[in-house]
Amino acid sequence: MLTASNPRSVTKRATNVSLDVELLSEAKALHINISQAAETGVAQAIARRRSELWLAENQEAIESSNAFVEKYGLPLAKHRMF
Repeated sequence: MLTASNPRSVTKRATNVSLDVELLSEAKALHINISQAAETGVAQAIARRRSELWLAENQEAIESSNAFVEKYGLPLAKHRMF
């Protein structure tokens, strides 16, 4: 997965983004790289959405697993040392 912390060589494409004027002014005053900040934000939004989709796709299995544990307890619980 490509993230801002993953410094591999990538092909980039110029794009136009509309930002709140005050937000843009403050970012420039703080010497924030707008492209890098936008890329980081998009990567975070993608990760968040993938997580939401995974949870929705696996909700039935998670509920089934939770119901099993609620009914029968944790498998191998008798071997736990805590």
